[in-house]
Amino acid sequence: MLKLSGEALMGNQDFGIDLNTINAITDQIIYVFKKGIKVSIVVGGGNIFRGISASSKGMDRSSADYTGMMATVMNSLILQNSIEQKGIDTRVQSALKIENVCESYIRRKAMRHIEKNRIVIFAAGTGNPYFTTDTAAALRASDIKCDILLKATKVDGIYDSDPEKNKNAKKLYNLSYDYVINNDLRIMDTSSISLAKENKIPILVFSIQEYNSLKDIVNGKGNFTLIQ
Repeated sequence: MLKLSGEALMGNQDFGIDLNTINAITDQIIYVFKKGIKVSIVVGGGNIFRGISASSKGMDRSSADYTGMMATVMNSLILQNSIEQKGIDTRVQSALKIENVCESYIRRKAMRHIEKNRIVIFAAGTGNPYFTTDTAAALRASDIKCDILLKATKVDGIYDSDPEKNKNAKKLYNLSYDYVINNDLRIMDTSSISLAKENKIPILVFSIQEYNSLKDIVNGKGNFTLIQ
């Protein structure tokens, strides 16, 4: 399971979608897929709309979160288009019913798509407000029995403090689920870490912004932090 943040799709922009960045990401996804590795994806929507941010400015939290879910559907369709233009069959499954543009999430159907060598992109988070797309990624990974959850973010792993604010931040390489939760490291929300722990799914945190980082990860190289 690959968890892509919406921000990863922005490239160097402050907002929206950078098609060159998306093409670079999907090139790597296809590389992994062609190595015979089954691939599924959960994508966030923070490049378009962040429910928590809107809620903090006075918008009703549930309405804000549903709007954020719609942003993930937009990102999923764009990822699907990029992958299929390169000759790989995909399916988008949404936790919200949007039957004119994608399938609704059905676990058995998702697993059947994966068995048929399709890349499945899961949209709209869990379909419920108050849950992040990180939790959705852990939930879907548990549901379809993934071997690992790859968390693609803007930093090359987990640090003991924010590396963008503290140049002396120390990188942490191998962590337990409990250490991440007890020290409130916030690389993912607590519910997603707990769900991964319960289902024994390792979480690998890496930077999607580094050149060929996903390729390096699947080849046993690269910079990352492993939670298990």
